[in-house]
Amino acid sequence: MAQETPLDRFKTVLGGATRALAREPEVELAFTADAPSQSGKHIKVPLPARTLPADQVAEARGFADGFALRLRHHDVALHTRQAPNEAVARAVFDAVEGARVEAIGARGYAGIRDNLATALDAKLRTDPITRARTRDEVPLSTALALMVRERLTGAEAPAAAAPGMALVRDWIEDRAGPDLDALAMAIDDQRAFATLATRLLEDLELVEGDMVPEESDEGGAEDEGTDDSEQTDESDEGEGQTEQGEGEIEARGSDSDAEQQDGEGSEREEDDFDEGDGEPGDEGQDGMLPVRPNRPFSDLSPQFDYKAYTNAHDEVIAATDLCDADELVRLRSYLDQQLVHLQGAVTKLANRLQRRLMAQQNRSWDFDQEEGILDAARLARIVVNPTLSLSYKIERETEFRDTVVTLLIDNSGSMRGRPISIAAISADILARTLERCGVKVEILGFTTRAWKGGQSRESWLAAGRPPQPGRLNDIRHIVYKKADEPWRRAKANLGLMMREGLLKENIDGEALLWAHSRLIARPEERKIMMVISDGAPVDDSTLSVNSGSYLERHLRQVIGWIEGRSPVELVAIGIGHDVTRYYQRAVTIMDAEQLGGTIIEQLAALFDTP
Repeated sequence: MAQETPLDRFKTVLGGATRALAREPEVELAFTADAPSQSGKHIKVPLPARTLPADQVAEARGFADGFALRLRHHDVALHTRQAPNEAVARAVFDAVEGARVEAIGARGYAGIRDNLATALDAKLRTDPITRARTRDEVPLSTALALMVRERLTGAEAPAAAAPGMALVRDWIEDRAGPDLDALAMAIDDQRAFATLATRLLEDLELVEGDMVPEESDEGGAEDEGTDDSEQTDESDEGEGQTEQGEGEIEARGSDSDAEQQDGEGSEREEDDFDEGDGEPGDEGQDGMLPVRPNRPFSDLSPQFDYKAYTNAHDEVIAATDLCDADELVRLRSYLDQQLVHLQGAVTKLANRLQRRLMAQQNRSWDFDQEEGILDAARLARIVVNPTLSLSYKIERETEFRDTVVTLLIDNSGSMRGRPISIAAISADILARTLERCGVKVEILGFTTRAWKGGQSRESWLAAGRPPQPGRLNDIRHIVYKKADEPWRRAKANLGLMMREGLLKENIDGEALLWAHSRLIARPEERKIMMVISDGAPVDDSTLSVNSGSYLERHLRQVIGWIEGRSPVELVAIGIGHDVTRYYQRAVTIMDAEQLGGTIIEQLAALFDTP
């Protein structure tokens, strides 16, 4: 038996402490080189170096303590019912609740307080509040979470956030100071705390009083007897939670959000953001993942006008043009090594799909015909009874329309790690499978050329910051495999997704239009587009100078147009985020490991549809 390393012993101790703090014996803890995350009772914290530096150990403990406190003191179902739908308001509501949960632990244990402070410093390293120069650039969710933390624990905001806090503190105190003071009285009662948080949002004019989702009477009776310390297992399981900020690890995407919101929300979102309160979503740099807000269809304005400030710096580029052939081969080898255990499982599913497709393409026979080919299988009855007439059969082809499939893969920073690896290998196996069945496959990716706007933003700044510039970043659309290109020639290209620095921000609406234009030009009779993403469009530069729902509204318009008017069949798979509110035909998975099988099943369902 191999000797246990200090890192292994630390993991064992940390896992035990997390289970004890959460009061959940089934909590599983693992280290990750990607962003810290929680999915149900599965927790991933930052991987410290083998020498276990004190600051990295404290950071891992801080994230573990934060997740454990959330499991113990946070009711997901109650939070979802009371949360608003508008993106900025929802981000603030989530952040304030995260501050409440962590404050409960910080007030009771000095060690937990220190660990949480170290984890907070790590989160703030990539938070826009540390780079803000004007009030408009300060994310309200971060600022309010820090102010609530001050009220509940007495701890001042970290020094890195102090300049950004100074830009908004007086404005927040003037409008909602009494609301912040009142929160401390309800720290142990999540329901009362959420009510006060809603009043806080109203005073900040992030929501209107009659538009805040109300709790149903049905749920109230069950929740009244539920203590905050009790765990709601049914709500936690299956909730994908991979987000950044002050405890913004909240599951998004209950269908009740869409049901509880009427069509009055679209005008409100424009007004809220224009007053300078907006948080467009944090960038996915340096390990922290961007906030991916989901909104109901009622937010879409039919008169919405979308534009790009400039297309001069956009690019559609082949994977082979982004790096040399030797590096592509090396990256492809790395991709294969990452997913050796998964490839066999996905291959079995792909073989099952192939059998179903080949069965549809097989020839069939019409029997007992008056003419055609003599049916030898029925000659025996003629021998038994010579008075019977001969039986013939006619061969006919089963209808199988000429088909092309486009896989459009989100190449944003939040897909780093296993999600993008599994998406790449699943696309690879799917291309091989469908090629054997005579179905052509095109594999595309979309991201941006730079963080924070790139050359487009520089052009806008040089022009004197004209208002409402529209999309303000350089988009990059990548062709990994053309539909007419054999799989063997494009195999290495998929390794590009493993390249460090490729995955940045995502502008989904334009990516769908681009992929759709390529697909609609194909000669095949049947056209299918499958989108693989992990949330809503986020581009920090664009959303900082436009409405908070600017990119998402455009995405909804594009989806509605494709689904309603285009011959292209559109299907989507969401990883950890609910995409069913965007797409009519969609499925959401909470674990990237399910992606390969889900892709196969979705395509099989499409091909089985008459």
